[in-house]
Amino acid sequence: MPMLVQITIFIAAALILVPFGKRIGIPTVLGYLFTGILLGPSVFNIANDPDEIMKLAEYGVIMLMFLIGLELRPQRLWQMRQSIFVLGGLQMAVTGGVLMLLLWLFLPFSFSTSFVVGFALALSSTAFVLQLLRDRQQLKSFYGQQSFAILLFQDIAAMVLLALIPLLAGHQGAHHGIAYFAAVIATFSGLFLFSRYILRPLFRFVAKSGATELLTAVGLFIVLAVVVLMDAIGISTTLGAFLTGVLLADSEFRHELEGSIQPFKGLLLGLFFMTVGMGISLNIIIEQPLLIIAGTFALILIKLVCVTLIAYLRQHRLANSFRLGVALAQGGEFAFVVFSVAASEKMISAAMLAPLTLIVTFSMMLTPALFAILDRWIEPVFAKHEHSKQYDEIPQHENHIVVAGFGRFGQIVSRIAHLHHVRFTAIDNNIDNIDFVRKYGGKVYYGDATVPEILHSAGLSSARLLVLAIDDVEDSMNIARHIRLYHPELPILARARDRHHVYLLRELGITHIWRETYLSALAMGEQMLLSLGTDPQLAKKHIQQFFEYDEQLLQRQQGIYADPQKLLESNRDMLHELENLFENDEFVQEKNLAEETFSGNPDQPKTSDPSA
Repeated sequence: MPMLVQITIFIAAALILVPFGKRIGIPTVLGYLFTGILLGPSVFNIANDPDEIMKLAEYGVIMLMFLIGLELRPQRLWQMRQSIFVLGGLQMAVTGGVLMLLLWLFLPFSFSTSFVVGFALALSSTAFVLQLLRDRQQLKSFYGQQSFAILLFQDIAAMVLLALIPLLAGHQGAHHGIAYFAAVIATFSGLFLFSRYILRPLFRFVAKSGATELLTAVGLFIVLAVVVLMDAIGISTTLGAFLTGVLLADSEFRHELEGSIQPFKGLLLGLFFMTVGMGISLNIIIEQPLLIIAGTFALILIKLVCVTLIAYLRQHRLANSFRLGVALAQGGEFAFVVFSVAASEKMISAAMLAPLTLIVTFSMMLTPALFAILDRWIEPVFAKHEHSKQYDEIPQHENHIVVAGFGRFGQIVSRIAHLHHVRFTAIDNNIDNIDFVRKYGGKVYYGDATVPEILHSAGLSSARLLVLAIDDVEDSMNIARHIRLYHPELPILARARDRHHVYLLRELGITHIWRETYLSALAMGEQMLLSLGTDPQLAKKHIQQFFEYDEQLLQRQQGIYADPQKLLESNRDMLHELENLFENDEFVQEKNLAEETFSGNPDQPKTSDPSA
């Protein structure tokens, strides 16, 4: 069957089955996997040649890593170095070592084969985990960032493992010698220079042409060129795509790139998971059910325990350590690649390749179920254990305000309230802030405002208003939704992390919102104009015009904030309007100055009074 026909069938099936699965509570990724199983040779056998589609679908994983790289500036990556190399290294060493030892002791594997298979099983699914965390809006949480750091190290380790397979198989080729690693270093150095001195000027050249569709072409060109280059020298294409994204993260065209790649990434990533599902052979499950079932649960349990213990011993809280273990308990797509290379080098027999592939696939399929168990039964236990004993008892007040979050933002609001003799009850979960700021009159209590019981104990029923000063977007939205549901009449003054946070808050009907650092940036901008010699009144007027236009822009973009392309067009229109206004103001000012100079009174202010 031609590949185009197969892809058409895949997309048609996904359009029907994935939304249906979402309606009955099946995660999107799992919906794609089930769609692949139904289309595959074990059920309907409609599309029975997934290999060609897999080559195309792998670009979904590559684009995912590229987009993640775009979200991480090099400075941010440097800040995460401890998590990436220490936590990631420990996870690979401990988990891979345990799995290798068990395989060597209990299965007829040689030591080298046990090493390859054990460390391949220690790899988790980058595409699967990151997509699940994004769907759950937890990618920016603490354990989400730690998961990402470990996955990034695993991608690096997978590249090393693939390079070691020929050596372990006894084929010591020059391809993996010093020259190879010199080529790797030269390639990444070249990528840095290319992104800095060629790619950015190219973007500017294309942008000035006015052909917006070419920006999409540039985005696709970057991804495809990196894949071709990485594949040519045998480096992990996903790692290359990620590093290229990091190098472009501080580019002024980052958002255009993200908007261009996002639709292709989603579609190809869905195809990737469907082809994984197609690779599941139900016949092998019938022939070797105990091996596959026991292997799947053993893999999940070993990885969950190892990751949890490593994170806990690294001074992480037990709750976050367990969440990290759940997120990384499955096998990964890189294991499929490692198994294939090992099989081609005669390290793994065909009889063992199929069960190993199924064990990894089933472990991926069970991950959403693990998250469901975590949410349903384990998270309430963590919440009860963490909050019931440690947090302060909050006495009831009346005619007061409640401040959720007592960081740098909440402290300023609370101090102003104190100066005006307004009673406030502040809640914060950072114990270091509590003792220092309790001297400001209103009480500050140690507690987690995202826990409904603690929030209600602050006296919401008698409060005059709520100041929502939480820094974390996810926590802020959870509190806002809870207030809107149980106290819909309570006024909310909300702090927003960025524009996207503003849109989410406004969807809940919250109108009094202040963007973090926004007014400070405007004040700095006004001082910049003054320092450059702009007339003080004109500078103040331009800053006020910018503020008013930006507020109007927020209103106009409320309905399109989820569409990156429309947002970009709207931003460009606003900037063009402001440029015209500013140029007109400068023209009027120059004209007035010329008239005053011509009249011989350059220092006399112009007036409309005839008697002047």
